[in-house]
Amino acid sequence: MKITDLKCAVIGQNPVVRITTDEGINGWGEVESSKSYLKPHVLFYKPFLIGEDPTNVERVMLKIRRLGSFKPWGSAVSAIEMALWDIAGKAAGLPVYKLLGGKVRDKVRVYNGGVRFPMSGHTPDDYADNMAKMKAAPEGFTIIKQSIGFHSPMPRTVPDFFYGELQRGGFHPNRGPLTERGLKHVVACVEAMKSVLGDEVGLALDCGPGWMVPDAIRLAKAVEPLNVMWLEDLITGDYVPYVLADLYREVTRSTSTPIHTGEQIYLRQNFKDLIEKQAVRVIGPDPCDVGGLAELKWVAEYADLHSILIAPHGILDGLIGLAALVQVCATLPQNYIAFEYPVGRPEWWYDIVEGLPDPIVKNGFIEVWDKPGLGVTLNPRAAKKYLNAGDEDFF
Repeated sequence: MKITDLKCAVIGQNPVVRITTDEGINGWGEVESSKSYLKPHVLFYKPFLIGEDPTNVERVMLKIRRLGSFKPWGSAVSAIEMALWDIAGKAAGLPVYKLLGGKVRDKVRVYNGGVRFPMSGHTPDDYADNMAKMKAAPEGFTIIKQSIGFHSPMPRTVPDFFYGELQRGGFHPNRGPLTERGLKHVVACVEAMKSVLGDEVGLALDCGPGWMVPDAIRLAKAVEPLNVMWLEDLITGDYVPYVLADLYREVTRSTSTPIHTGEQIYLRQNFKDLIEKQAVRVIGPDPCDVGGLAELKWVAEYADLHSILIAPHGILDGLIGLAALVQVCATLPQNYIAFEYPVGRPEWWYDIVEGLPDPIVKNGFIEVWDKPGLGVTLNPRAAKKYLNAGDEDFF
């Protein structure tokens, strides 16, 4: 079998990868919906793939892996790797999890990152009301993640939240020391959310990046009695192209609250310091950023050797990315907590992707399916009307 083409089309906001072969088997991959600009970067890799055997996944990846980089640029490589596994599974007549070593669980726990309800404000009462809605969601999530601090509108909506000049724009641009008022506001919001969830549902907190080490320590110690699942990306994280493991280690050693990071990190080599230095208690690689499914599993296994937990990121990975997360997370060792549940946006994504269970999530879990490859595919007839000009030949 040989690769004959690499195609990429932006469907909705998600760049979708399609690898074709001379035996008529297609492979699908997906880039996060926040990265519609990555189509040319995906196609950059086409000359490296043509003529290769897609079932030799590692051989193909050796040609392109070193050409990627931290979020967002590793997404192109990651989506291609995802599509290669899809082809390999279809060619073998096996689900991808069989090719990654076999499953160790029949259903995978997910945490709520994608099922959201509008917030009326950012007071403790607003956070409590919003958490009550998510707790009542039909998916029955056992863990819910909420954004606070620099990963939320708090710097804009809470007066005198931090000592610094407010920056506007996306990708969480603010960073600086918190005021006493700002820190107390964050803690009060966490307390309000836990009052709703009790000990029935775990609360994870997406915090930054942007915190200074002293404030990160103060927050972590202040919420110790609340038993939150983790504090995520306090120092670095989303769209930050470095790790700063030593700073994370200082925070981790100061508290019993689990500290978490890793969604932006590309490749196993860049997790090495975090893991070997015991810098965090939880890592959160994203299969659409870390370099793909096999890369994520390698990182998970190495973390397990060091007694570090894993909760893969995935909020914007789309429905093909969801299928990929189910396949790889079925194979992860017992340090696995849950992966972040992505949803299809716009809603018509559920009309063009075939193969997902209905409902997808039951009581906070997704049952692992046994269809070959990733187990999902795009319906060309349904999807064609959402293609942009210039992508007419995608299918």
